[in-house]
Amino acid sequence: MREATMTTSEMSTVIRRRDRVAVIDLVGDVNARAEDSLDTAWAEATREGPDAVILNFEGAGYINSTGIALIVGLLARARARTIPILAYGLTPHYREIFEITRLADFLAINPDEDSAVRGAERSST
Repeated sequence: MREATMTTSEMSTVIRRRDRVAVIDLVGDVNARAEDSLDTAWAEATREGPDAVILNFEGAGYINSTGIALIVGLLARARARTIPILAYGLTPHYREIFEITRLADFLAINPDEDSAVRGAERSST
């Protein structure tokens, strides 16, 4: 399994591969300062044309409205390339926010990484 780490002053990301699925571990606050790190992580995660991308929010701290907008931007990029995005590790609070804002309509939320990987494998067949 290869890993790449991208860091900003507020958030860092680690990109891991599980077969044909890229996992982006988010660590820290998802806000305006996370933009460069997210952009770099997305580019690395999608470089080899994965079947899906999974966002791991277990290490994410605060997610503000700008952070939500950045996630919406990733969803738009994924949709343009027909790459499914899945997520796990959201706190109940942020899961509710994703549902209220309807992000959950475009991003399958899973209870854990293995469930997300299984979901990604199903969505790519």
